[in-house]
Amino acid sequence: MAAFATILDVERRFPNELALVAADEQTGERDDIRIQLGLDDATTEVRGILAARYSAADLAALDQSSLDVVKVYTIDIAFYRIALAFTRSTDNIKERYEKAIKRLEAIATGKGALTTTNTGGGTAPVEEVGDIGQNEVVLVAPERVFTRERLGRI
Repeated sequence: MAAFATILDVERRFPNELALVAADEQTGERDDIRIQLGLDDATTEVRGILAARYSAADLAALDQSSLDVVKVYTIDIAFYRIALAFTRSTDNIKERYEKAIKRLEAIATGKGALTTTNTGGGTAPVEEVGDIGQNEVVLVAPERVFTRERLGRI
């Protein structure tokens, strides 16, 4: 399971805050191990929320724009978890966390969508069903028994 964000991503988004929030209590230096644990927990939380709508294969096949969206939310969740681990949470950090969770839940319920690099799905080959959109239903059924031609012979 690949993480949706890295320590470098968090550092780029919160360059000054990360050093303050994630400083070890004893040494005063940044604790990358606890930061990585926060990122891992955040990735797990994001996957858990999105699992209501997306399979593990879908999440593994997200295109770059969707990965960027998920990365932003993962960073906000991770930063909140990191701040909690160091007991340095603020209202601003908590607010960003709550907004990220609400946005992910909205995506999971269908009020938004993530796009993947997969071009097909289901049991039918792509040639038979054509282009399938993210929210389209594909029905694969056996050949019809009662057609106009067959009923005309009765």
